Order: sequence, then C-alpha cells, then structure tokens
Amino acid sequence: MAADGATHREPTDKEIRLVIAASSAGTIFEWYDFFIYGTLAALIGAAFFPSDNETLEILLVWAGFAVGFGFRPLGAILFGFLGDKLGRKYTFLVTVTLMGIATAGVGLIPGAASIGLAAPLIVLGLRILQGLALGGEYGGAAIYVAEHAPPEKRGYYTSFIQASVVGGFVLSIAVVAACRALIPADDFAAWGWRVPFLLSIILLAISLWMRLKLNESPVFQAMKAAGETAGNPFVESFTYPGNKKRIFVALFGVAGVLTVIWYTAFFYGLSFLRGPMRMEDSLTEWVMLISGLISMSFYIWVGRWSDKVGRKKPIIIGAIATLVFLFPIFWGLGALSNPGLASSAREAPVVVAGENCTYDPFASKQATECGRLLADLTSLGVSYAVADPYGEARATVGGEIIPIDMTDDAGRKAALQSALEAKGYDFSKQTPPPGSLIGIIALLCSLGMLSALTYGSVAALLAEMFPARIRYSSMSIPYHMGAGYLGGFLPLIAGYIVASTGNAYAGLWYCWGVMAFGLVVAWWGIPSGPPSDFEESGEDPPASPVLP
Repeated sequence: MAADGATHREPTDKEIRLVIAASSAGTIFEWYDFFIYGTLAALIGAAFFPSDNETLEILLVWAGFAVGFGFRPLGAILFGFLGDKLGRKYTFLVTVTLMGIATAGVGLIPGAASIGLAAPLIVLGLRILQGLALGGEYGGAAIYVAEHAPPEKRGYYTSFIQASVVGGFVLSIAVVAACRALIPADDFAAWGWRVPFLLSIILLAISLWMRLKLNESPVFQAMKAAGETAGNPFVESFTYPGNKKRIFVALFGVAGVLTVIWYTAFFYGLSFLRGPMRMEDSLTEWVMLISGLISMSFYIWVGRWSDKVGRKKPIIIGAIATLVFLFPIFWGLGALSNPGLASSAREAPVVVAGENCTYDPFASKQATECGRLLADLTSLGVSYAVADPYGEARATVGGEIIPIDMTDDAGRKAALQSALEAKGYDFSKQTPPPGSLIGIIALLCSLGMLSALTYGSVAALLAEMFPARIRYSSMSIPYHMGAGYLGGFLPLIAGYIVASTGNAYAGLWYCWGVMAFGLVVAWWGIPSGPPSDFEESGEDPPASPVLP
C-alpha cells in the first residue's frame, strides 16, 4: 500500500498470469536477441572478424560479445531512471524495441570481405545498442512481476523471469539447429546464419503485442498518485540511507555469484564442447538445447523454495556447491565427450621449448618460432607444457622430437598435426555414443542446477532489498554491472586464459575466483530468514511505498 493512504486495486489471478506470460515472453525474446551472437560465434568471426590466427578471430568475437555487456550498466542507469520516473511498463517497451531493431541489423550488415573495417565497427555499434537495451530489460521485467505478486508467492512468480533468461539461450540454440537442418551447410555458412538475426523482427512484433496489453505496475501507480516518485533516481540510489551497502552486496554477492556460473554453465559449456573437445557442432547444439530445457524448471523450483526458506539459503548452497563441483563436472564433460584426448595427453604429453617461448593470443602473428608453435597447438586444442626457454624452437610428443620446417607456416601446422595423430591424438569431430551423451546432458543439467540455486530467487531478493521509489535504478545498476563486467567478459577472459596456458580447463579458475569472493559477500550481506518487504531504516528516509 502506498504511503498517505493511497490505494490501488489488487490485480486478479488472470491479470497476474498475463503479467508473468508477457514479461517472460519478452525476456525470452530479448535474451534470444542478445545470445544469438554468442551461439553463432564461429560464423560471426568468419564474417566480421576474419584473421589468419583462428584463436584471435574467436577472441575478437568474444570481445564484441563483451562490448555489449560493457554497456549494460549505462543502459541500467538510463532506463532505470526512466522506469522510476515514468513507469515500469513503457520503459521496457522501449528496451525490447531497441533490442529487436539492433539484432535484425546484425543480420543485414555486409561482411568484412565486402566493406572492410566498417563491418566489425557497425557490429560493435549494434552490440552497444543491444547492451543498452538489455540494461533496462531485466530490471523492468523483474520489478513489474514482483510488484504484481503477493508476498508469499513473489519468489515463485519472479522465477519465471530467471527461467526466461535460459529460455532465450534455448531459443537461440533451437533456431540455429532448425536453420542448420533446413539450409545446406555451405549456404548456412555463407548467408543462412543471418536468418536467426532477422527473425528477431517477428519476435519483436509478438513481444510488443503482448506487452501493450499490460497495465502499469500497481506499486508505481500508487506512488504516482501519492506524488512519491523519485526526483532523481540515480542520485537517490547512492544517497538513500543504507543503499551503498545494499548495492555493494547486490553487485558482488548476488549478481557476481549468479552471473559467472550462468555463463560458465551455458556459454563456456557450449564453447568447451564445440571447441577443445571437438564435439560435432549440431550434436553440441542439441545437447545444450535439451539440457537448457530441463534446467529451466530448476529456476522455478528454486524460486518457489525460496518463498519458504528465504532468499539467502539457496544462493549460499549454490555458491558452495559451485566451488566444490565446478572442476569435477567439466572433467567429466571432457572424459565423456572426447575420452581419447585426455588419454593421448597422458600417454604422449606435448612439450615445447625455444627462445622467447611465449604466446600472445591477440597477435595476428607470433613474434618467435616457439610462439608460433604454441599458436598451432592452441588452434588444435592440444594441451602443452613449456620447458627450456632457450635454443632452437622444438616440440616433442611423448618424448620424441617432431621434425618441423619452422619457416613454412602451413606446413608446420600440418606436420605438427600429423605427428600428434601418429601418437593417438584424434582431431576429427566427435560423436559420443548414446550413453555418453546422456551423461553429458546430466552433467550440463547439474551446472544448470548450480546456476538455478544462485539465480532462481534473485528477482524477488533484489526487489525486496530496495525501496520502491528507486527500485528500478537501485537493483538494475548493480545487477548489470555484475552481469555485464563479471559475467559478460567471462568468455573473453576464460578464452584468453585457455589460449595462454594451453589448458582447456584453466579458464574455470576465473569463475571459481569470482564465486569465492561473492560467497563471502553474500554470506555477510544478504538478509537471512523468511522473505520480507523492504523496511525503511531509522534514518528518516523519504516516504516510499513497499511491495504490495
């Protein structure tokens, strides 16, 4: 109820169902728009970031991916301001429109072969627009549902928003898989990959139609009627008593925790299977699709559970479980998807030596012969160790020196691959047997459960942590800073670590480190006990209605 006795009509069950359906559908479509870029990373690289260095090409794609995330906090500030001043409904109508137009634009840009440097620059510009739009989407959808939900079902109702984020990833995989099935492989690589981007226009139309049927949030209506909307939501977010601590906890203890395991579970998992494990592309997509669909239900279960046990317990359990099981799960994925790779690495380890034996993943060509050997091994997905840093560049497999002409780039990589194959390394695309595929799906679902535990109750938690008058801004800013920088840069940072070390599992340390710090912050700062509405402090803050 609003302050000063302002009242509003409680939404009916039918209206709440429409709110959840429309908000969730819009969230699915908007995240589909954002994720389709990462799902088609290899083809995006070939079209817009071509390079003779395969590793550099994919890292440039992930850098473009990260650019979109980097602008999410700015979008959170802009649209959070509008959402607290003008209303929840119309603000996220703007965000979904901006996202749909920017996504379709990616599908219309000529490749770098046609327009040169302008192609990647335009792509980066559109990714910036997507990041701005996404910065306003999650906060708007989450708050809109939270402010319609009865307190005892707030975790359950808002969990559909978290499940919808996974739904956007699943939809991107499904559309790509369908396009691969309908379009011949050569045509898909040449132009068919653009179709999923252009489909966003249809999804935009559906989303707008559904969201235009909605009314404004009852909490915002009550605030507006009472004249209690914020004067400057951005400033008030940092001056409201106690809000700096809440923002810090929301950034590192909530958003930081949930986002690194989310992107590790889905995007790192996708890249890991399709990249160093060399699982067949379409099979990888189907495995991710099935595991993603199953995992969506976990978020709803956790949200409902949090209504009974509180928001803190699932997050703490999920964070601890991630620290314990993250590496074993990925070791299991590697063993099931490409068992020969691990056994070959044990039986015939690769050791590289030579003067200035360092590898720069961002260099188009390595400065030294030894660095070029490391680049070849990285592009082949082979783990290696670096020994004697002096003398002539050389590589040994199982203790035997490989005869290589270091002056012939193409011949060097071919000779290296041939020698590795002779020692049992298999560079063909892998198709694991049915039993292994079931195990892979089970392990991916376990990653989905870790993500659900840290994410399923978050929309309700963040809505309850902040006062209604500045809720859109206060929850969106830390959420998108955490998701944008800590999570959005994960594929790039983890990919760089893997490329630099030659260890396909080394990138997981980034997730582990962020999770460990976030667990400490979450334990300290997230309120314990049963869920409760935001309560004013005793420091005489401005009057503000709480959730209904």
